[in-house]
Amino acid sequence: MFVTKIGIDLGTANTIVFVPKKGFVVNEPTIVALGQPNNEVIAVGREAKNMIGRTPYDITAYKPLKDGVIADYYITKAMLKYFISKAIGSFNIIKPDVVISVPAGITANERRAVTNATREAGAKEVYVVKEPILAALGADIPINSHSGNMIINVGGGTSEVAVVSLGSIVSWASLRVAGNKFDSAIMEYVKKKFSVYIGEQTAEQVKIEVGSALPMKEKLSVKIRGRDVASGLPKDVAVNSNEIAEALNPLLLDIAASVQTVFNATPPELVADIMEKGIVISGGGGNLRNIDEFFKRMTGVPCYVAEESLFCVAKGAGLILDHLEVYKRTLLNKR
Repeated sequence: MFVTKIGIDLGTANTIVFVPKKGFVVNEPTIVALGQPNNEVIAVGREAKNMIGRTPYDITAYKPLKDGVIADYYITKAMLKYFISKAIGSFNIIKPDVVISVPAGITANERRAVTNATREAGAKEVYVVKEPILAALGADIPINSHSGNMIINVGGGTSEVAVVSLGSIVSWASLRVAGNKFDSAIMEYVKKKFSVYIGEQTAEQVKIEVGSALPMKEKLSVKIRGRDVASGLPKDVAVNSNEIAEALNPLLLDIAASVQTVFNATPPELVADIMEKGIVISGGGGNLRNIDEFFKRMTGVPCYVAEESLFCVAKGAGLILDHLEVYKRTLLNKR
């Protein structure tokens, strides 16, 4: 059976591709490895990520998206071509319709770049939908109801806070503080406290294994290896969850401040709805321990992490694909 429709969660850190009746067929890092001097694509996704920090001088690993938008058009197009062909298979002769996610704060030029890159990568029609809408759909929020729902989508490049009602975004804030900045904060913290340099991949591993938004009574600990700042020699250090909570706190406070900003711009009736129903947290950042409790303490509103939070945006794209004709007339016409 030919694949005629696919959904793409084009994230700064990970790209997830959904195909109706098949499910999630791609979940790989948004990274491309290029060979010099001709800029030929050597590897994409997981294979390219494994090269980060380990490449010889003539191979460079690139992250073609910065803060949720295209930073390098050529590399993004090559990456999308790889992911689309992987999703539809080599014998698929029909160009698929593609629903693709973009940040809420995207400009007209950035939107055009995503559309053109996706079309040149092998799509027939491209439907661009804002991430908070897709995340809300994927988190089983009834976006077309007249009551208000708030979602905090913490991705790799951006954190987006939005209030959704009647199938549209009422108020929102987009913040370029998310998973990648969390990794950088962990790297900086380890350097300051232990005088040890660690790489991005190690910082991400620490975040996943012991990361927490709040200090924990029963601390988790992980041993990591890096390079001593003074001697330049390898050095082992142990990092615990409370130290990571301390490192991430300023960034989480920034996201909490943007939640406050959105509340200030939201009609009181919708705020009352959110108080009653709570705030839903989606995106890869939803996997950070105690993040729901952190936002509950900051806002005074109950918070819940969506089921399979990492896949919410891709799931939302899948729901739109299932009812593409309906959404073409409503949601997809909204800019």
